[in-house]
Amino acid sequence: MFLGLSIEIWVFIGLGVLTLLFIMNWAARLYRKAGPHEALIVYGFRNKRVVVGRGTMVLPLIENCHDLSLELMSFDVAPQQDLYTKQGVAVTVEAVAQIKVKSDTESIWTAAEQFLTKTDQEREGLIKLVMEGHLRGIIGQLTVEEIVKQPEMVGDRMRSTCADDMNKMGLEVISFTIKEVRDKNEYIINMGRPDVARIKRDADVAAAEADRDTAIRRALATREAAVAKAQADQDRVLAETLSLAKQAEATRDLEVKRAQYVEVTKRQQAQADKAYDIQTNIMQQQVIAEQVKVQQVEKEQQIKVQEAEINRREKELIATVLKGAEIERQRIETLAAAEKQRLIAEAEGHASAIRAQGEAESEIIFKKGDAEARAMNVKAEAYQEYNQAAIYDKLLTSMPEIMRAMAAPLANVDRITVVSTGNGDATGMNKITGDLTKMAAQVPALFETLAGMSMTEMLSKVRGIGDKSPKPPKPPESLPPADAGKK
Repeated sequence: MFLGLSIEIWVFIGLGVLTLLFIMNWAARLYRKAGPHEALIVYGFRNKRVVVGRGTMVLPLIENCHDLSLELMSFDVAPQQDLYTKQGVAVTVEAVAQIKVKSDTESIWTAAEQFLTKTDQEREGLIKLVMEGHLRGIIGQLTVEEIVKQPEMVGDRMRSTCADDMNKMGLEVISFTIKEVRDKNEYIINMGRPDVARIKRDADVAAAEADRDTAIRRALATREAAVAKAQADQDRVLAETLSLAKQAEATRDLEVKRAQYVEVTKRQQAQADKAYDIQTNIMQQQVIAEQVKVQQVEKEQQIKVQEAEINRREKELIATVLKGAEIERQRIETLAAAEKQRLIAEAEGHASAIRAQGEAESEIIFKKGDAEARAMNVKAEAYQEYNQAAIYDKLLTSMPEIMRAMAAPLANVDRITVVSTGNGDATGMNKITGDLTKMAAQVPALFETLAGMSMTEMLSKVRGIGDKSPKPPKPPESLPPADAGKK
C-alpha cells in the first residue's frame, strides 16, 4: 500500500521535509552561542543583554549581536622615549602586561562601550598609552637600584596605579612584568661592579682561606704521619732491641751452660788424669825414693863441689859485670852534667846576643834621630840663608814640570782625528801645534805673576845676585833662641 501512494502525496511529503529542514536551518542560524572565552552582546527589540557561556535566539531585523573576547591580552609596554628616574638617569624600560575584560556583566558592558567596534590593534594601542603614562610616573618616583633590584615592587605599584583607569574601561591587570631595563650611560653596568668586586674579593678570600686550611690540615696530617712513623720506628727499634737482647741472653745462657758443661767435663777429665798421674807419681816416687837413697851420697859430694863453683862464679860476676855497670853509670852521669852545662852556656850566650842586639838597635835609633835633628838644624839654617836667588832658581827649575803637567792630558790621548775645512790661518796639525805654542807662551806670564817682576828683569838680576859677597858669619850669641836651646 505504501508503494501504492500517488505521486502527489510524495511531492507533498518531500516539500514538507524540505520546509522542515529549512526552518531548522533558519532557527539554527538565529540561535547564537557564546563560549566561556567570549561574551555575546545582544541589543534591539528585547533591550540589551549579555550572554556568557550559553546560547540565545537573536531575532533578525529587530535584534543584533557582537562578540566581545574575554581572552587574556598580552602585549609589550615599551615607551619610545627614555624614562627618567628619581635620580635623573635616563633609562629604557621594556615590560610585558597581561590584561583581560572582567567577567562581571557591568564590566563587560563597560568594555563593550569602549572597545566593541575596535580592532585588537586599536584596543591594544589605547591600553598601551594608558600603561606607558602610568609607567613613566612610577619610574620617576623610583631609583635605578629599586627598578633593577625590585621589579616585583614596580609591577605591584603598576597594577595598583592602573586599577582605577582599567576599571573605567572594564578591564583588569592580571600581571605586569618588567622584561628589561637599559641605560645609555652604563649606569646599571657600573652599579653592579662594586658587588661583583666584593663577591670576587670574598671568593678570593674564601679560596685563600680554603687553601690555608688545606695547607694547615695537610701539614697537620704530614706531622701526624711523621709522628706515627717515628713512633712506629721507635716501637720497631724497641722490639728489635728487646728481641736482640733476648737473643743475646739466650746466647749468653747457652754459652754459660756450654762453658759449665765443658768445665765439668774438663774437671772430671782433669780429676781422672790427675788420679792417673798421682798413681803414676806414687809408683815413680817409690822407685825414685830407692834411687835417691842410692844417689844421696853422690849428691852430697856434688853439692860441696857446686858450692865451691858458686862462690867462684859470684866473685867472677862481681869482678866483671858489677864493675862495668858502675863505670857505665859514672860515664852517663858525666855526659849528662856536660850536656847541662852546654845548654846553660848556650842559653846565656843567646840572651847576651839578644841583649847586645837590642842595645845596638837602640844606639842606632838614637844616633839616627840625632842625625835627623842635626840635618833639620842645618836645613833650618839654610832656609834662613835663602835669598831671592834661590826663589828665582826654584821658579826657573819648576818651569819644565809645569809644562809637563800642562801637556799631561795629551799623553792620555790614543788617537787624534783631524778634520780640516781650510778656513783660518791655522788648520789641521798646524792648529794643534799652534795651540800648544800658545799654552807654552802663557807660562812666562804665570811666573811673572808669581815673582812680581817680568822675566827680562828677573834674568838681568841673576848675574848680579851671584856676584854678591857672602854674608859674614854671625857670632854665637846671635843664634836664634831655638838653636841656642839645642846647643
